[in-house]
Amino acid sequence: MPKFVLAYHGSPQFDTKEDGANHMVAWKQWSESLGDAVVDPGMPVGASKTVSSAGIENGGGANPLAGITILQAETIDAAVVMAQSCPHIDAGGSIEVAEAMDMEM
Repeated sequence: MPKFVLAYHGSPQFDTKEDGANHMVAWKQWSESLGDAVVDPGMPVGASKTVSSAGIENGGGANPLAGITILQAETIDAAVVMAQSCPHIDAGGSIEVAEAMDMEM
């Protein structure tokens, strides 16, 4: 079955620690609800730097990466449906979904 990378963008800001904790509870519930589709629950990431031919940009640019998850699904559209219910979206973030390509290196 194809694998898909969910790349979380944006860093939701919470008014209180309790709001942040509630968000994490909701995220864990969402992840668990996906069952065997979750290949790797992934991780959040810290501050980033974008490297290009123009140089190095601190902070990840206009829409910085916030974390990743690896899912398996029959199609990219099925993976998108799974991503649409992620609490990261309700918290103001966005999720990029892309198929992980199998290739020999």
